[in-house]
Amino acid sequence: METNTAAAHAATGPAIVRTVAELRARVTGWRRTGDRIAMVPTMGALHDGHLSLVRIGFERAERVVVSIFVNPTQFAPHEDFQSYPRTEVRDMELLELLGTDLVFAPSAAEMYPPGFATRIETAGPALGLESDTRPHFFGGVATVVSKLLIAANPDLAIFGEKDYQQLAVVRRMARDLGLPVEIVGAPTVREPDGLAMSSRNAYLSPEERDIAPVLHDVLMQTAAALRGGVTPDQALDDGRRAILAAGFRALDYLDLRDAQTLEPVPDGSASGRPLRLLVAAWLGRTRLIDNCAV
Repeated sequence: METNTAAAHAATGPAIVRTVAELRARVTGWRRTGDRIAMVPTMGALHDGHLSLVRIGFERAERVVVSIFVNPTQFAPHEDFQSYPRTEVRDMELLELLGTDLVFAPSAAEMYPPGFATRIETAGPALGLESDTRPHFFGGVATVVSKLLIAANPDLAIFGEKDYQQLAVVRRMARDLGLPVEIVGAPTVREPDGLAMSSRNAYLSPEERDIAPVLHDVLMQTAAALRGGVTPDQALDDGRRAILAAGFRALDYLDLRDAQTLEPVPDGSASGRPLRLLVAAWLGRTRLIDNCAV
């Protein structure tokens, strides 16, 4: 792969299409010339974490498609669908700088036309953690991601590890449904103080923003304690207390899971398997999630 692929496309900037038919027509044209295609599904409000996924796309493919769609089916009625940041003009400017080939920005009616009645049911890595407090979430994610992958038919799709459980769910879904796409996980991109980049960080007040990096600090401390021989029960209890003591108003979970299956670790026994710490906590009105390897 030539390293200047993105620069070569930057001269014209990304095209934007709004319908599945237009998306498929573009992709079909690239297929005829033998181009390898990467897709980066997003909900917009792009930051450096998203842009890192686009860069990975250009390292592994000739063409990169970015989708921008705030998916209503993964939000519960009380959640922030209406207020979720929507910054399409700025997003397009950022994607142009990277040489993105195409942006797919459909309407809700395009993705869920009148009479739409099919939804993917998830289990396996979708059980527990996020689904304990957001039981609707992964069904909505799996449904929209499957529709995006079927519409674009990419060779690979790239997702950030910041949403680690979501990545596991998408991998299992693609495998279970036999979708001919490689699901690529990309490292979490962080602010200099360790806070995982997220579109929802924009909700934080200045005071909350000062507290927010504690979430990553506690993950690191808990992982170090586990590696040092502290029992999982003790390490997790200490971490939970530290998060709440720092000023977070509520903790949905801080848990230790098998890194591949996301199954609970029985009796805290690692058995030589890779493990993952995952956390979700509320700081003011903002829900932050993060994770790290153990």
